[in-house]
Amino acid sequence: MRQLILDLLPDARPSFENFVAGSNGEALTGLAAWLAESNREPLLFLWGDAGAGKSHLLRASQAAYSDARLDPDLSEIAADSTDGAWHAVDNVEALGEQGQIALFNLINRLPSGGTGRLLAAAGVPPLQLDLREDLRTRLGSGLIYRLQALSDHEKLAALAEQAQARGLILPPEAFNYLFSRAPRDMRSLAALLITIDRYSIEHQRPVTLPLLREILQTSLNI
Repeated sequence: MRQLILDLLPDARPSFENFVAGSNGEALTGLAAWLAESNREPLLFLWGDAGAGKSHLLRASQAAYSDARLDPDLSEIAADSTDGAWHAVDNVEALGEQGQIALFNLINRLPSGGTGRLLAAAGVPPLQLDLREDLRTRLGSGLIYRLQALSDHEKLAALAEQAQARGLILPPEAFNYLFSRAPRDMRSLAALLITIDRYSIEHQRPVTLPLLREILQTSLNI
């Protein structure tokens, strides 16, 4: 169901502007300061449960993005000997043996002057990772921030605010309907809201529960 719905959604490129901070204001402020050119700290680590927004922020950072779940050997990083590159490595708990070596070597190549940086993320803090000890120590030597997943109340408030900004009128029961049938991570919900808006305009129909059923049913027929 999740993938079928996402196939229907427009591409919402992750950015800091479309990230809903919720209770993560401190982490977002720390990340923004770390990304500033004046920063001299080469490593920042984000951790938190699935759906907290780690991947969103890594992609929004504009660093060279790698996902250890898709490339456990970090093949591109292993072949990159550029000291001044900025890298973002997601899901580091999924690193294989070669990937751990590649990431350890990358951290050792990071200069202290801030020209090269590493933004990493996982579901647990560095010292709880099931990785080689020297890599865990390196990952834990930089800045560390925890991201908290949005509560349902925060998601509803964010969706209502986004709908209002688009001039989209949703019946009160629409939010509960979407919550019970659509992916509940904020990125998917926000993208689905865009699809609802476009579908409503193209078909010149107000947003009603029957319209929402059509949109979700269309995704099942792709």
